[in-house]
Amino acid sequence: MKLLKIVAKGLPLFKGDTEIGFTVLQRVSEEDKNRLIPLFSNVYLNPTEAIIGINASGKTSVIKVILLALGIVNSEPINHLACKDILGKADEVVMNIYYVSNDCNLYRLETCITYDRVQNRYSIEKETLWSKSFQDVKLRKTLFDFQDSMVVATRKQDERFLSADVSIVIAQNKKNKERIMVADMREYTNVNVLPISDTIPESVISFLDPSIEKISFEQKEHKDVIRLKFAGQDEMVLYDVRDLDCYLSSGTIKGIIVFTQAMKVLKAGGYMIVDEIENHFNREIVTTLLRFFMDARLNKNGAVLVFTTHYPELLDEYERNDSICITRNRGGITVENLANILKRNDIKKSDAYQSGYLEGTTPAYEAYKQLKKSISSYI
Repeated sequence: MKLLKIVAKGLPLFKGDTEIGFTVLQRVSEEDKNRLIPLFSNVYLNPTEAIIGINASGKTSVIKVILLALGIVNSEPINHLACKDILGKADEVVMNIYYVSNDCNLYRLETCITYDRVQNRYSIEKETLWSKSFQDVKLRKTLFDFQDSMVVATRKQDERFLSADVSIVIAQNKKNKERIMVADMREYTNVNVLPISDTIPESVISFLDPSIEKISFEQKEHKDVIRLKFAGQDEMVLYDVRDLDCYLSSGTIKGIIVFTQAMKVLKAGGYMIVDEIENHFNREIVTTLLRFFMDARLNKNGAVLVFTTHYPELLDEYERNDSICITRNRGGITVENLANILKRNDIKKSDAYQSGYLEGTTPAYEAYKQLKKSISSYI
């Protein structure tokens, strides 16, 4: 399964309806095809989605919406999802999730989520699933058009067999034996501790720190044992993974976590979600990760990297505008595709972002003057 678009209504932190798209919006050249994920006909997905905005603009909230949609189509109980807090205590949130399946069909799932203040739980009040064949899509502009005759399931038909917070797509997923692999890396945004694992690919270690010969984990007498060896030095044995902080840089630890997961996601054709991707990384490491997902020779199964960043320089890695979203928070969070506000690809994206040309992408000048005045009076 692959997400095409999410449209959410009623989210407390957001201003109006929220739309997050994953399909390309701009013209696709022959050269572009080597960097995009082909679905069918002239419909393509971007292999990376950058979400950028100033502090407190709603970047993390946007990826929570994406994770919520992935959880719903993966038939996970909403009350078990770590991202469910994005629903707040809204009386009603309506999610329209458009996705494609391995059965060569395109689906629209409309899920109406309500909150019970007494039980402090979410439940699905109403739900409808539409389906149409790839062959029914004649024009890209009709990609998201569904008729009443295309309804294949409703919650009213199936609710007696379902948990109150599990989507009706569970039956379709079982039939097609489908599940999206999701690597949610948010817990490593600020906490940088290497998880215990069986093996770390030597290529990952060499790329991040060539002085390391080996890192391995084992269980001995019900205790974790970490073996670490640097070139030309004796092997060290550690018994607490946190002790690695004394020998490895934060960038190396995060790099091991991220690149090891990236290899799994690329193999499975899943989704990798990284918040504040630049934390602990230099620019070259970040761009290497982006290029792996953009390389059709490595990304054979249509894996998608979704990340947030504060750094506009990363945008210059993109030749296209339609894989970048700008978040703003002015009386509520909004998210807008860069292709809708910057029509030309030849304008340097970091300059457009930092100059204020895109509006709402730089701290307000009045706030800057007040801060400067406050610092001056304090000193």
